[in-house]
Amino acid sequence: MTDLIIVGAAGLLVVSVLASRISDRFGVPVLLIFLALGMLAGSDGIGGIYFDNPQIAQSIGVVALVLILFSGGLDTEWRSVRPIVKEGLLLSTLGVLLTALLVGLIASQLLKLTLVEGLLLGAVISSTDAAAVFSVLRAKGINLKGQLKPLLEFESGSNDPMAIFLTTGLIQILTQPEFSTGDLLGSFILQMLVGAGLGLAAGYGMLFLLNRIRLGYDGLYPVFTTALVFLTFGMTNIIGGNGFLAVYLAGIMLRRGDFIHRKSVMRFHDGLAWLMQITMFLTLGLLVFPSRLIPIMGVGLLIAIGLMFVARPIGVFLSLLPSKLKTREKVFISWVGLRGAVPIILATYPLLAGLEQSELMFNVVFFVVLTSTLFQGTLIPQVARWLKVDAPLETKRIYPLEYTRMEGLSSELKEYSIPADSAVVGKSIVELGLPQQFLIMLIARGNEFVLPSGGTVLEAGDVLLALTDVESSETVRDKIAVKDLS
Repeated sequence: MTDLIIVGAAGLLVVSVLASRISDRFGVPVLLIFLALGMLAGSDGIGGIYFDNPQIAQSIGVVALVLILFSGGLDTEWRSVRPIVKEGLLLSTLGVLLTALLVGLIASQLLKLTLVEGLLLGAVISSTDAAAVFSVLRAKGINLKGQLKPLLEFESGSNDPMAIFLTTGLIQILTQPEFSTGDLLGSFILQMLVGAGLGLAAGYGMLFLLNRIRLGYDGLYPVFTTALVFLTFGMTNIIGGNGFLAVYLAGIMLRRGDFIHRKSVMRFHDGLAWLMQITMFLTLGLLVFPSRLIPIMGVGLLIAIGLMFVARPIGVFLSLLPSKLKTREKVFISWVGLRGAVPIILATYPLLAGLEQSELMFNVVFFVVLTSTLFQGTLIPQVARWLKVDAPLETKRIYPLEYTRMEGLSSELKEYSIPADSAVVGKSIVELGLPQQFLIMLIARGNEFVLPSGGTVLEAGDVLLALTDVESSETVRDKIAVKDLS
């Protein structure tokens, strides 16, 4: 029996990874593929695997979310996020609240729920998933102009804690009559302050420990960071903070610093996040019974339309009133508010709380996520072009060498592009008088690599890969930017 379970799980993972190519080729959001595979493998599908345990699904979802959020923070460059922090925080708090409120009002009328039950359904479905957006854009070779990409990434990473808080708070109101709106507000302030404080502290603590400990095996560093992530999450929740916010901020803070085995640790957590996404989507796909979605398709479609064309746009435009973003950028942000796995995970909370309408809520949420992702997700490239917010996709060059930070070496490996109008074009390296601490390791020229020497003549479009300290780096960048050296 154990062997069959192992083979079945491995088979689903293999098929999921291979099926992700469909997303790359046709621009279908990858989460839809994983969910569809889970549904096909489930009791209503050809696999016939019976799975109806919300507790296990929720536990897997929580573990997966912790690792996914930390990896998301670790992938977030603070330099790109800093200019849009205000807008991102408004979208992830006020925007989520407004979306939950409006969807809740629509759902309470269409499903004949009480106001609080409707608001609970709105809270469950209020968070977004940027991974689905960027998988589609990457598949179509499209990038986004200006600050749209970092804003959407920051919003999706930071709005999950708000959705989770609203969901658990409204469940408390429904199950504990003595729990008031004032208690909910107090709980919000406590969770966010404690979560943010411990998350920032944990990020700095991880950075300090990684650069101070001396582990005998390189493979232990990713294990160590994983343990610290779960320690941060657990301790924050025990103290009364929001653990999901804490691990996301810890990832951002760790990314800001320089630490030993940086690339290998980041690569490990990226792979782990993908494993968690596949596992989570497959589990949620197994949990749903497609036959139960048929009776609610009509009302589910109306709620999805209300979410896409009413709740999300109003939430975005009201939240971004203080922002200088252009109208077309706000329209695009409104359109790309795709729903992912988090709403489905949150839909298990009412099930476990034993609420009367919990099964109806779960099926509606699952249908809305599928509809939103399929309809909005497939049209993202066209909407980006129509609104003129698209840009060519910049592919990151892969070099045949890798740099690992070591103790006693303060230099970093950096790239320097040579513009066509730079005064260094046509000059040999020895003529440039480069700083002593600036060592060119490799030159990328078109699709080839050139091993440099003092007599190597630089050409327009060359990309220099150099080992340098901060001061020398700034000196060389200034030299490259000059158009006339005379």
